[in-house]
Amino acid sequence: MLAKIILNSIFKNKIQKFLAFLTCFLATLLLCIMLNITLSIGNEVTEQLKSYGSNILVLPKGSNLNIEIGNEIYEPLKNKNYLEEKNLYMIKDIYWRNNITALAPFLDGKIIIKNNNKTMKTLLYGTYFSKAIKIKDDDDFVTGIQTLYPYLKVEGNWAKDDSNEIMLGEDLAKNSKFKIGENITLIGENNISKEVKIVGILLHTNPKMSNKIIAPLHLAQELLDKQGLYSSAEVRAFTIPESALSEKVRRLGEEKLDQVEYDKWYCSAYVGSIASQIKDELPGSDVKVLNAISDAQNLIVKKIQSLMSITCIICIIISSIAISSLMNSEIHRRKREIGLLKVLGADTFQIYLIFSSENLIVAFIAAIFGFIFGIGISEIISLNIFGYFIDIAFIALPLSLVFAGLIAIIGCLIPIRHISNLSPVEVLYGK
Repeated sequence: MLAKIILNSIFKNKIQKFLAFLTCFLATLLLCIMLNITLSIGNEVTEQLKSYGSNILVLPKGSNLNIEIGNEIYEPLKNKNYLEEKNLYMIKDIYWRNNITALAPFLDGKIIIKNNNKTMKTLLYGTYFSKAIKIKDDDDFVTGIQTLYPYLKVEGNWAKDDSNEIMLGEDLAKNSKFKIGENITLIGENNISKEVKIVGILLHTNPKMSNKIIAPLHLAQELLDKQGLYSSAEVRAFTIPESALSEKVRRLGEEKLDQVEYDKWYCSAYVGSIASQIKDELPGSDVKVLNAISDAQNLIVKKIQSLMSITCIICIIISSIAISSLMNSEIHRRKREIGLLKVLGADTFQIYLIFSSENLIVAFIAAIFGFIFGIGISEIISLNIFGYFIDIAFIALPLSLVFAGLIAIIGCLIPIRHISNLSPVEVLYGK
């Protein structure tokens, strides 16, 4: 009986239901457009930030502070610690191993370039360019600065990891006048010399590479007499945005957490927890979090969430007021029907249930159409502004249904007092 009353009311009052449909449709349309664009663009920006560089730095335990000025490295302490290259795979052998997308070891030191009876001092930076690392259950893990820094541009070719090929930083290439294809001699520790070939120049590099020779790690180890060793490693890990718990760890340290908090933090993909696991796994290591990227990611996520929250609240308020106005006119038009229902024994809640059910059905239908049209319009906007189609955020559909339901329920709550104030005798007699 209740279903029949609701369906008859929907199809009988077409204008009022169409206006309710239009209100919910426009509200959910706006929500879906914003959700699809902001979520996809937020993910795109986050991916770009993560691809910009590392967010974890691995150092030897007790490593001293190095100060680089020009082409000189000043070390306050004479003894310098190193990590063993054979244990490098352990960085990828943690619980969050799949979250680690790139890493590269580094070994730096001072060398002398000799070419045509001319010598000059410079800095050498040994690393992986694109090298396969043997990882348990992951035989095809290839990493290096090509993966760690995808924004790097190269004039010429990338050096090969198993060769005596080198690359020059942009500033060093300009100052030294060396050209691609030229052979030079590098003299390192204990007068160890190697003849190498320049195969490329790194453009748009960060300052730590712009005035250096970038060589395969094995070549730097030979020249600096540090076989099987590296001085630091940079890691890029896919992480989740910071929360109150991770902020607490950053301020106070993980030792200040109780057992429940520690387990939750350690088993979440925060950049700090991943760094802590690397430190526990890699012997003799000390791990530092590079917060610039994670902080930028966290800021973007919070801005997007704030924008969405404000927009949703405004839409709910405006749409609920519109639904409330439609409900008031509907109650006034159907007051005799309400009076008859009260005479037959229906209470205020049962009558409210009829009206709210009508609006809920209309709202859900409007939400589905709002989702479909919202996705289409957001793709058109994205194509015109960004030049490509964005991924569809399917989470917008259930959110649209919840959003439309809230509008219908809140909009029907406001006029409920008019239902309770109606006197059956007066409305049935036309007063």
